[in-house]
Amino acid sequence: MMNPEEVMQKYEKYINPSSTRLFRFMGLSSIESRAEGWIITDTEGTEFIDCLGGFGMFAVGHRHPKIVEAVERELHAMPMCGKVLFNEPAALLAEKLAEITPGALQYNFFCNSGTEAVEGCLKVARLATGRKKFVAAQNAFHGKTFGSLTATGRDLYRDPFRPLLEGFTHIPFNDISALEQAVDDETAAVILEPVQGEGGINVPADGYMKRAEEIAHKHGALLIADEVQTGIGRTGKWFGVDHDGARPDLMAVAKALGGGIMPVGSVIGTEEAWQGLIEAPFLHTSTFGGGQMACAAGLATLQVIEEENLLRRSAETGAYFKRGIESIAAEFPQVIKEVRGRGMMIGMDLVKEGAGGMLMALMIDRHIIVAYTLNNPKVIRIEPPLNMPESVVDHVLDALRSSVSQVAEAIDDL
Repeated sequence: MMNPEEVMQKYEKYINPSSTRLFRFMGLSSIESRAEGWIITDTEGTEFIDCLGGFGMFAVGHRHPKIVEAVERELHAMPMCGKVLFNEPAALLAEKLAEITPGALQYNFFCNSGTEAVEGCLKVARLATGRKKFVAAQNAFHGKTFGSLTATGRDLYRDPFRPLLEGFTHIPFNDISALEQAVDDETAAVILEPVQGEGGINVPADGYMKRAEEIAHKHGALLIADEVQTGIGRTGKWFGVDHDGARPDLMAVAKALGGGIMPVGSVIGTEEAWQGLIEAPFLHTSTFGGGQMACAAGLATLQVIEEENLLRRSAETGAYFKRGIESIAAEFPQVIKEVRGRGMMIGMDLVKEGAGGMLMALMIDRHIIVAYTLNNPKVIRIEPPLNMPESVVDHVLDALRSSVSQVAEAIDDL
């Protein structure tokens, strides 16, 4: 086994020198070795509490035994589908997703990631409506492939790759008036996150997603819910739109769906939205999407969430966590401006951008993994496994209070 320095040198030489040096600077010089539950252990035997959760991927924790067992079973039978015959895990996962998703969502197209799921939603919306215009939100994050990047609402990621797709309008998030003005009879779809994740854990007003659905449908447009980060129990319900009772026409799901074991995503749509693919099913395909191991992981993940009451635990432990952070914010208003979130998806909005990097480094030094959001470096995100016990949350809160106290002492110099 290589020592950490050897691994980082290979990262610098063969992966990316700039990101490697940044990670070094922030104190991220450990090499992952093993993980279980909410603990990641490095090659030196140091244990870290994972409060980042793979950006929401590890909803049921690391290496959940029931998901490992399900994947191993397929590994020793037929791990990848041959694409000509049918496979049972795909059929069962599609059925289960149709059962738990809101409204009339029924049909699934399996892929490998969140950005692929968003790409699929955009294509299906064009096909279903015959239109080319989309309305998205400023500060949104939908992925970094060309279509999803066009929908993403931060120019830092968009500008180097222009020209992107035509026909996209970005409006302020959580602004119904702006949405009403932007959607017209040429709009194919409105695409929104129920809670903006990378934008800074921005929670809209109650009813926002339901009104977005109504506005879209008034003009014959579709509503695309990007549930890549909010879905599969993260906000305390199966999906973020469930808080409003919204019924999207298309939904993008990924991250937590694979149980932290396999990469799997899905485009999920109503029969009406799916009509174009029903007529021409090979307009959108994927070699790896829908493989037995991935779908078995997805099905096992949904079963674990039900069996272990993780929707309830996400809501209750998330509220407990958020109250604890709000108490720290009240003690140190010169560091934390606001605390936002739903369930186990919480963001600390700091007063200065430099405070985010410092707080992240201090928490990692205390062996707790957190990170800031991609579109807003002032916001530190908390997205741990949904099954994290309150005793562990208490330990994290103690470490956070100590770290914020240190940031407070240095805030004027940041």
